[in-house]
Amino acid sequence: MRRWGAILVAFVLMYPAAAQAGPPVTRISDTELDASALYFVSYDGLVNNNAFQQEAIVTYGGRQYAAWYTSTREAVLARRTLPAGTWETLRLPHRLSVDDSHNVIALGISPADGRLHVALDTHDSTIYYYRSEAGLAGGGASWVASRFGAEQRTLGGVELGAITYPRFLATPDGRLQLSYRTGRSGNGTLELAEYTSGAWARLGIWSSATGSYSSNGVTSTTRNMYLHGLRYGPDGRLHAAFTWREGNTGVLCNAGGLANHDTGYVYSDDRGRTWRNNAGTVVGTTGGTRVGVTGAGLVVDPLSVDHGLINQESQAIDSTGRPHVVISYVPGRFTQCVTNYVQNRISYARAFHLRRDATGAWRKIEIPFALNATGRSQIVFDAADNAYVVLPFGRVVSATRASDWTDWTLVFDGAGLNAFGEVVVDRSRIAGDGVLSILYQRRSTGTTPSSIRVLDIRLG
Repeated sequence: MRRWGAILVAFVLMYPAAAQAGPPVTRISDTELDASALYFVSYDGLVNNNAFQQEAIVTYGGRQYAAWYTSTREAVLARRTLPAGTWETLRLPHRLSVDDSHNVIALGISPADGRLHVALDTHDSTIYYYRSEAGLAGGGASWVASRFGAEQRTLGGVELGAITYPRFLATPDGRLQLSYRTGRSGNGTLELAEYTSGAWARLGIWSSATGSYSSNGVTSTTRNMYLHGLRYGPDGRLHAAFTWREGNTGVLCNAGGLANHDTGYVYSDDRGRTWRNNAGTVVGTTGGTRVGVTGAGLVVDPLSVDHGLINQESQAIDSTGRPHVVISYVPGRFTQCVTNYVQNRISYARAFHLRRDATGAWRKIEIPFALNATGRSQIVFDAADNAYVVLPFGRVVSATRASDWTDWTLVFDGAGLNAFGEVVVDRSRIAGDGVLSILYQRRSTGTTPSSIRVLDIRLG
């Protein structure tokens, strides 16, 4: 039934609304941060521009911050005063340890004390962590590495063990949290830590690696949850959309696929302590009962392992507190069995917009533009709740709230960017001045360094 269900969904969504009136964008500037940033491709991505970075570029207190690795592997932090100040840079005393695009730099800001937090260079390994002096974020103190103190291999004294995918998020009441995975792909769990009154505490595990999932006559008993995003809405609710990645790849119809399946959703109204499914039923508690693949009411968009579904794509929350998710995969009208993940996605993958409406039902529409890429897209909203999706290569499509997000239109074609597939966006700047900043890196070959840049476009 799962595979046939995928056929029906793909067929229904082939023809979105005919009206084409998505809100426009205006290109403002395109600024170079580094003419020769580190460049190598692994896992089909770049270490400086992976869509799951939360955050690689962020705005706080009238200043914008960005992070990347130089051609000599040094970790660089930069800041500028908005709207168009000159970028200042500093180099942390750290060099990337391995050519692995998962070892990204993540930035976080703790509002209560104005510290900038940096987690970097980890993929199933011990974290590297820096924390600035209090008040540096948004303040006018000199921008020098000494303000970040010594490199730490713990989270401010808290041992995390081997982790992957650090994500910072500020809570509505001024705390800072860190989400991360322990364990490996296909057999891992998600954990939360929280920074309060100048100290970190480990809250515990909340997703499960166990349970049985069967497809194509094979059963998998281990997996991990991959987040499309972990973000608070305006009402203080924490939203988590995700996919599952199975440990036993025998569940695939063909070994050339990738064992991701389904889009799931949970939320929390107590800063990630208690997790509820779409219907509001408690399905897990952090540090206690874990959210697992056999949990009731978790799947909001079923899809089998056979469609090249990518993990860790994108999630955003509109002004009414409703979650929106962008996922991408190979629709059933092209094939019911992905045999080469990279090539089939480049040839056939499409992005889809999922949203939870006022009744709690999830609605889905295909965004009518071919990806022509392996990688992920990003979704953001302007002040009027019009949606903008940044597709691979920096192309931007938009849809209006008035159309119920059906009038998807290409409003920026990425011409002249020469961007490598995935890009990173600054979600926090939009609320302040309606400008979307896109951090991207130019395509290169082999390991030849290339320019990393910030494109600013005005929304609406």
